[in-house]
Amino acid sequence: MNQIIQRLSEVETAASSIIEEAGAKKKQMAKDQDARIAAFEKQVHEETQKKISAQQAELEKQIGPLERQSETARIYLKMKEELKTYDINMPGVVAIYLTGSPAKGVGPQDVALAIIGAVFANGYVKNKVMEFVGPGVANLSADFRIGVDVMTTETTCLSSIWKTDDRIREFYDIHGRSESYKELNPGNVAYYDGVVYVDLDKVKPMIAMPFHPSNTYTIEELNANLEDILHDCEKKALVSLDGQVDFKLTDKIKNGRLYVDQGIIAGCAGGGFENICDAADILRGHSIGADEFTLSIYPASTPIYMELAKNGRLADLMETGAIVKTAFCGPCFGAGDTPANNAFSIRHSTRNFPNREGSKLQKGQIASVALMDARSIAATAANKGYLTAATDIDVEYTGPKYHFDSNIYANRVFDSHGVADPEQEIQFGPNIKDWPEMVALPENLIIKCVSEIHDPVTTTDELIPSGETSSFRSNPLGLAEFALSRKDPLYVGRAKEVQKAEKAREAGNCMGEALPELRDIMHKIKETFDVSRENTGVGSTIFAVKPGDGSAREQAASCQKVLGGWANIANEYATKRYRSNLINWGMIPFIIDEGELPFENLDYIFVPGIADAIKTKASSVKAYVVNKDMKEFELKIGELTDDERRIILAGCLINFYKEQ
Repeated sequence: MNQIIQRLSEVETAASSIIEEAGAKKKQMAKDQDARIAAFEKQVHEETQKKISAQQAELEKQIGPLERQSETARIYLKMKEELKTYDINMPGVVAIYLTGSPAKGVGPQDVALAIIGAVFANGYVKNKVMEFVGPGVANLSADFRIGVDVMTTETTCLSSIWKTDDRIREFYDIHGRSESYKELNPGNVAYYDGVVYVDLDKVKPMIAMPFHPSNTYTIEELNANLEDILHDCEKKALVSLDGQVDFKLTDKIKNGRLYVDQGIIAGCAGGGFENICDAADILRGHSIGADEFTLSIYPASTPIYMELAKNGRLADLMETGAIVKTAFCGPCFGAGDTPANNAFSIRHSTRNFPNREGSKLQKGQIASVALMDARSIAATAANKGYLTAATDIDVEYTGPKYHFDSNIYANRVFDSHGVADPEQEIQFGPNIKDWPEMVALPENLIIKCVSEIHDPVTTTDELIPSGETSSFRSNPLGLAEFALSRKDPLYVGRAKEVQKAEKAREAGNCMGEALPELRDIMHKIKETFDVSRENTGVGSTIFAVKPGDGSAREQAASCQKVLGGWANIANEYATKRYRSNLINWGMIPFIIDEGELPFENLDYIFVPGIADAIKTKASSVKAYVVNKDMKEFELKIGELTDDERRIILAGCLINFYKEQ
């Protein structure tokens, strides 16, 4: 028994020893594990810090150029202050941050359309300064940058600016203007209202379908979803064209592909030297075919035209069946190469609004324009009219150097070197007319709504079309006869009828005799307000949801003014430049809240104390619909600078300068 007990004691001792040893090992293992965990955590921390530091360094490298832009913005604003124009508030500034380099076959129109498509709908850059920055800028030639920049107005930005570098210096050198080059670089610190990142590597050939530059797709996407996209464009056309014509695009599908009727490379956007040279490289050895498709090319300037002749690219293009014409903006505003009725035209130009290419909706004629880059237009021409992206063809671009020959100007253009020659008499043809006299803003206004437009956007092409109007550009009254002719053919007659009363007032005659319907209007107003011929002017106005998109032509406003327009009423103005043009012609850019209008077309609206409201910087005024028992509503004036108020009070910018 003792032996058993002893044996059990030995076992217990051994077990205790084993347990102690295991506990010690466990503690050591735990200690070792803590050390390994600590080492691992240290390693992770060090590696994480390295990655964070590297990312911070890269971010600082990218942000550095952006920060330096504020100085550029300040330079830009200082330059504007020195110009003889009205002041503007500090605009927002959006950086267009470019990285990478365009793929072979991708041109400036592709980049521009990609940007326009991204920002137009949300108003991201509206009335802001776009500053093109980032490492990608250095990968673009001067020609390429110009091609992008000329399209930036279609984003509704206020202006755009680029940094300068050796490529821009070379551009000045080529044109014999080396002394004019100035280095513009971003400042050390910059604050932006936003940034648009554009990876040039990822930009693909683009197409802006009718009827706006923002209606963008990649050509690849369009070809892959052809029927769906064309059907969608047809639906949008019902709005743009007011359902006045039967517009079709799906009938352009032939053999499962989109067939194009016409190609145009033209103007300040498409007629650049590099664009045309690349188009020639694509088309060399090909034929555009003998079917409906045609191709016309307009160099942007006569020196470019001459250089293309010297380097043989004109011959290359003409051999294919393309027609090369002299430098001319005509196709851009409908004064040349108007497409056939129901034709589909692809163009490297600035805008593709309804009727801009010269067709006349009111006469049942309609064509449509899509915007593309010159390279893809040439690729389409090489495929005899079937829509083709330039990246889908194999071509070697020769990239010839541009040489500027100033003799083309020296031999023809008179340069007075800043000294007038009093012996030279200016010759005025019969279609060159002075501006009619314009009176100061009266104390009160009676305005008749003579056109009511509910399109989502009303372009300056619709307010005053180009094309057939070009011969009247120095004849204000003659040009005004075309105002709104494609949108509302009754506008001119209605405006001129109302203007009879104002002309009678200014001549000291009875307004009621000149415009009999005004008698009842005046009697109704006199029940509440003290109005007379001396203190109350009469004129017209239009309502449009969002007028002024498109080109900056001041005629969109001036034609209304010479027809007796005193104001516009809108939910919003598409661009600051159109609103500014209204102001410059002494017209008040009224704003009314969205929703059901308190007035209708042909209603008379009375705006009492408008001159005093402008003087006292009132933000809004009370107005009354006379035809609806003096129904009261509010018209907002919006923010105006002191000079803008003085211009409106003076009656127009011409009067304003006369007073200086």
